[in-house]
Amino acid sequence: MLREIIEDRRSCRSPHNDMLDSLLNTEEGLKFKLNDEQIIDLIIALVYSGYETISTTSMMAIKYLHDHPRALEELRNEHLEIRRKKLPEEALDWNDFKSMKFTRAVIFETLRTATVVNGVLRKTTQDIEMKGYIIPKGWKIYVYTGEINYDQYLYPEPLKFNPWRWMDKNMESHQYFMLFGGGGRLCPGKDLGLAEISTFLHYFVTRYRCEEVGGDTILKFPRVQAPNGLHIRISDYQDTDI
Repeated sequence: MLREIIEDRRSCRSPHNDMLDSLLNTEEGLKFKLNDEQIIDLIIALVYSGYETISTTSMMAIKYLHDHPRALEELRNEHLEIRRKKLPEEALDWNDFKSMKFTRAVIFETLRTATVVNGVLRKTTQDIEMKGYIIPKGWKIYVYTGEINYDQYLYPEPLKFNPWRWMDKNMESHQYFMLFGGGGRLCPGKDLGLAEISTFLHYFVTRYRCEEVGGDTILKFPRVQAPNGLHIRISDYQDTDI
């Protein structure tokens, strides 16, 4: 499918002014030029890393917040405090994002608990000995981060959703922190992803209705309703009305 899109773009003279146009740019003097295989690989990586992970993390964060009223209440208070300092329709800025410390903790704990990214791929640059076994130089290995995320020695009570554990700033600097990869292969979209999810949570908890139930703050989720009923038309394979 992507090959067909690329060929279609090459035969089309009208610009789309998007990322694919930039990748297909063949102007003279460019220092780097990607071939079709590299472009396809990059597009697939961007679709997965930039869309699937963000949407899954946002969904799971709402699920965990719904199940943990205390965390929801603290998150909501943090965002209401930000909103009180702004005009009703005033957008968030970078300083607002940096002040969302508990929101950042909620996102990290969601990534850890849901294991949104199951692992990372690496390639050995030298022979590595591990527990009596040799992993030869040049081998590709898959680091399963789920084992790390649920290690009780790294994360006490690993099955418990506990965003407060991330309020210790040193947690992000530990070697076992691999929610966004690590080292030279750290996800370049880390800050952008955090900002997107934080913005989503901000408008979710400040605009959707909450109720106090038994001393807990409970989200009242929106529901799709059909006040006039659902009107449908059914036809058979011969397009005859039924």
